[in-house]
Amino acid sequence: MASLGNFPIDIILLAMIAAFLVLRLRSVLGKRTGIEPAAVSRFAPAATSRTIDAKAEAPSSAATKRTLPPRESEVGQGVARILAADPGFNLPRFLDGADAAFRFIVTAFAEGNRDALRPLLTPAMFDLFDQAIATREANGWRQHTIVHAIRSSTMEAAEISGTTAQITLRFITDQVSHTQDASGQFVAGTEAVTEIVDLWTFEHELSSRDPTWRLAASRAG
Repeated sequence: MASLGNFPIDIILLAMIAAFLVLRLRSVLGKRTGIEPAAVSRFAPAATSRTIDAKAEAPSSAATKRTLPPRESEVGQGVARILAADPGFNLPRFLDGADAAFRFIVTAFAEGNRDALRPLLTPAMFDLFDQAIATREANGWRQHTIVHAIRSSTMEAAEISGTTAQITLRFITDQVSHTQDASGQFVAGTEAVTEIVDLWTFEHELSSRDPTWRLAASRAG
């Protein structure tokens, strides 16, 4: 391993790469030219799931199916109110960012990467992620998760309460996700590719100078 003085260069490079990824996501999710979902979590396997293939394959790059709300619908009217409060809001950019954030956060949680998760979650959600990671660490468990495809993302709700805007998305994804103990025995999950449905709520404080939207809630879809 190369070193700089007594400090490994490899570690420096990994830290720089991790910092770049976080900044890249924040640039997608944090600009007023698009809603940034703060992130996505399945810190607990509460999502609706269905095994679809016992053979894990490489992650898919297929485009996500998008269902946008009609303008006259309740969700469409909610989007219009958010746009009125934040004229820079851009729905397609937000949805692209949501896909990237979903993959990034699910992976970061599986790896126990608290530093990557913290900027993308509300404080309350970060505490839940942190507790789940701490439980895994205390038990000597390891989680393995691969998001093979995001099949669809659908807007389920959009609203403003006071000065806080919230958007809820339903994600349907194909994943391999399982937890193993120190001996390699399965504690939860499966090696099969499984369809998982999540509902994620992202929120943004409109009065804040920080434009970032952060994950505020996650539940089964």
